[in-house]
This record gives sequence, C-alpha cells and structure tokens, in this order.
Amino acid sequence: MKIDPEICIGCERCLPYCPTGAIHMLNRDGEPVAAIDQDECVECDVCRDRARVCPVDAIYLPEIKWPRSIRGYFSNPHYPHPSTDEQGRGTGEMKTNDVTGRYHRGVVGIVIEMGRPGVGTTFRDIQTVTAALGRLGVVFESDNPVTAVMTDKKTGKIQPEVLNEKILSGMIEFKVENTRLKDVLDAVKGISEMIDTVFSLDLISRVDPDGSIPTDAIVHAAGFRPRPNAKTNIGIGRPLAQEH
Repeated sequence: MKIDPEICIGCERCLPYCPTGAIHMLNRDGEPVAAIDQDECVECDVCRDRARVCPVDAIYLPEIKWPRSIRGYFSNPHYPHPSTDEQGRGTGEMKTNDVTGRYHRGVVGIVIEMGRPGVGTTFRDIQTVTAALGRLGVVFESDNPVTAVMTDKKTGKIQPEVLNEKILSGMIEFKVENTRLKDVLDAVKGISEMIDTVFSLDLISRVDPDGSIPTDAIVHAAGFRPRPNAKTNIGIGRPLAQEH
C-alpha cells in the first residue's frame, strides 16, 4: 500500500486505522503528508478499501509481486488464501470436531497463533516456533496456510524468500497425544523469549464423561493458567467419523 504525496492533504485521518502503525507523517516542501513504511505495512487494505478513510483517495494499491503478496493473504480477511481457497488464516478443523471427529479421546489439538493487530509477526519468527516443534516430531495440519509455505513439513522449515515478510498473524496447527502435550508446552516456553512478537496458545480436547477436561492437569503442571471455554455446534451435519 502507498500514499500519493501529490494528492495527500495531510489530514492525518488515516493514521489511527493502520493496525501496525505503518502510516506516519512526513514534511514535504514544508507541507505535512502521510507516508507508509513499506517494511511495517502488512497489506491488510484497512486504510484504503476496508475503512475508506481518505477524503481525497490518496491511498492506492500498487502492483504487488511475490513474495510481498503473501502479506495480504495472511492479513486481509477478504483475501482467500491460495492453499485453502478460503478466507482466514487457519482451517475449520478445530471448530467442526463434532462432525469430523478429528480430535478423538486421548488426543489434543493445538493452535499457536503468532502475532496480533498492533504487533504483527514475520515468517522468521513463525519458523523459530515451527522448527522447535519439528524437532519434537509433530505433524503439522496439512490444510493450513502456514504449512503451505513450508519447504519441509517434518522440520518446519519455511520458504526462505518469505522469512522477512511481515503479516498480522499466522496460525500453526497440529495435534499430539495427550501424553506428549507436556513436551510441547515445555518447548513453547523455551522459545517464547526467542521471538519478537506475541502469540496465543489454544488447545482443543474432548471433554470426559464426567465433565472434566483431560488436559487441565497437564497444562497446570507445565506452569500455564488455562481459561476453559466450550463450543457446541448443533445440527451442522452428520458425523463423518466414528466415535473414539
């Protein structure tokens, strides 16, 4: 995204709309004009199209080529990602378990969501996490945009040309047996100081017949303080997998 300095009137209306703070003011021939830091811009299109805040249409979208084009796929919810042909940064697996039966008893689904509006993340930081998980031998979710840019799904290595590209957020998805959850949590703790962004850690598991959450004790023992949430989808379809 760019701003035409010949058209910009320096009203500053666009500044608060940028989720990464990439828009700033410059002095051009004694007049204030807005400009966009290309390193910080994640091509989310909030300023130009989604908010349509510029009164003189000075914000414009130039031709964007690979690898920069990947920024929009992970930052603009209106862009379908090429690997899934769906809008969004992850998959629907964690929200449709009552149909797919993907997460059976004894297995926990894990999502590590890297970055947030206001902070963002780079694929280099994402690779720091996926590489650590790869050393544990986790199997990354195949129908996931982050997995799609890996050159080696066993090691978590990401295509080198996108490592410095900044995005709003990326979701790393995989599942492991409950017995391996402690190792994953320990690894996540170990890399938390090695990345230059924030992340959230989400777990999904089947609730036991007595209403308890089987992963709770493991999570607490690892030093985390989980916030239990429940999601129930009713009537969305016939289960595609047998109960485990």
